[in-house]
Amino acid sequence: MMVEMKWLRTFISTAKYENFRQASDELFLTQPAVSKHVKRLEQQLDVKLFDRVGKHVILTAAGAKFLPIAKKWIATYDEGIEEMETWKKGVHRLLKIAVAPQIAASMLPSILSRFMAVHPEIEVVIDVVRSFDIGKKVRSGQVDIGLSRMEPWESEIYYEIIHEDPVVLVAPYDEEQRAMTEAEVLQTYRLLIDNHPTYWEELLPMIRQVQPSIRTLSVTQMDVTKRLIEQRLGISYLPLSMVQEELHREKSMIIPATHIHPPTSLTYFMTKIVTAEIEEFANVWKENS
Repeated sequence: MMVEMKWLRTFISTAKYENFRQASDELFLTQPAVSKHVKRLEQQLDVKLFDRVGKHVILTAAGAKFLPIAKKWIATYDEGIEEMETWKKGVHRLLKIAVAPQIAASMLPSILSRFMAVHPEIEVVIDVVRSFDIGKKVRSGQVDIGLSRMEPWESEIYYEIIHEDPVVLVAPYDEEQRAMTEAEVLQTYRLLIDNHPTYWEELLPMIRQVQPSIRTLSVTQMDVTKRLIEQRLGISYLPLSMVQEELHREKSMIIPATHIHPPTSLTYFMTKIVTAEIEEFANVWKENS
């Protein structure tokens, strides 16, 4: 059975608008051409796809069944064409990476810059995803590499720790408060918590042993946490790699640990299979992180 892509596009557009004229406007075709495409498709499939209701058309049961199939065929075709165009431009390989927001905003840009400079022939696609969801994407094959702040729960994937990031107490920059102790800072400011997927469950009880009356505010986004610290609305324990820019610009400062020693923030490298591209990326990361 031979089905042309233009027939499928016409069918999908007609189903969207339930109107041949609107479909013809979207596709820059005449109405007779739209009718012809639908008719040829019906002949090839040997089913009726639309019923006429006045000036409109509605999907038959067969049409409703075929619509997601047609969309899938078109998506596969378009993806294949895009890959061929990319190949013709000299980018011959593809690497899909799912990365946690904290890693994407800190370590990834410099590593990615070095990798792409060494391997310009590899096209990289970045998908910023919560750490909780990265393992699932790797296991399902949606991505080639996962970079997460938490150990994956999924089986059948390989993972290793590729970076250990010290966690530090970060406070608003204030030259007059540089001499403040850890306990004094915890008494002065509200503690911003829940901005990291793993260490707060262990860390918060430690803090409450030192400062039982600590005031807290749950802020699930690390970038928001950093902005709140800059605005003197709180303090937080953050991975050192996440606050390098703020420290350099003197928007925030580190308070030395005395009684509380927070756990380390780990970066996990995950993959389901090891290809040349994946191995090359891992090597660049280990050499430069």
